[in-house]
Amino acid sequence: MIQSMTGYGKCVLQLPTKKISIELKSLNSKNLDLNARMPSVYREKELRVRKMIANKLTRGKIDFSLYMELTGEDTASNINKTVITRYMQQLKTVVDMNEADLLQMAIRLPDAIATEREDIDEEEWKAIENDIQVALEKINTYRTEEGNALEVDFRKRIENLEGLLAQVITMDPERVEGVRSRLRKGIADIKEKVDENRFEQELVYYIEKFDITEEKVRLHNHLEYFIQTLDSKDSNGKKLGFIGQEIGREINTIGSKSNYAPMQKLVVQMKDELEKIKEQLLNVL
Repeated sequence: MIQSMTGYGKCVLQLPTKKISIELKSLNSKNLDLNARMPSVYREKELRVRKMIANKLTRGKIDFSLYMELTGEDTASNINKTVITRYMQQLKTVVDMNEADLLQMAIRLPDAIATEREDIDEEEWKAIENDIQVALEKINTYRTEEGNALEVDFRKRIENLEGLLAQVITMDPERVEGVRSRLRKGIADIKEKVDENRFEQELVYYIEKFDITEEKVRLHNHLEYFIQTLDSKDSNGKKLGFIGQEIGREINTIGSKSNYAPMQKLVVQMKDELEKIKEQLLNVL
């Protein structure tokens, strides 16, 4: 089973005097890259929240956002009259504006609104933590569903590679005979008599140099190992990436040794399938 690193989870918690919105978004990344945005009143809980997220989401670029909207009558914000008056006096020396416009400008400046520090209600925080866990479950469900779609595509690509490898195996005797014929034609063209035993020895050496038997076996084993890793319980994108590199190495060697145009066309198709696999592997957890 594999999981994608792309995911989204959201929860909305309605409390007596406020509404809490929790959002989690994730994209692909080599490691866990967590960015957290929270209101200052909950900032002391940030390390705890980061630990909760790291326990559930091991890799990916994660954006965590906790938004608070006050819905009750009581608020902890008051107009800071002293600061606003001082701002207006200073602004008068810079711009020629009426009192209403100066007030509108001054109230937007820093510390114009005084916010009282609130202590976190532990029961309230327990409810928020519970919803964070729910959002984490949602993002993991999303990741699993995306992973299922990726897995279907991977199996299709590996099946295509197996089919192309089968064509390479079928074509190989024809390729070897083609090499033999070209050598004989080359000897005939220069109209020289050759020692047949010597010629066969040189031919065997030449054909062994371009033999791809080991590459065919290794490539088949790598393709099987890729599927076995897909079937494992854990999602391991890094491991699949390493196997993909080994698959690419064998395909490249077959291409360089083939020396036969029809087989090289198959190699190009194999490289195309593998490139599509590698692109998708970047998004696997």
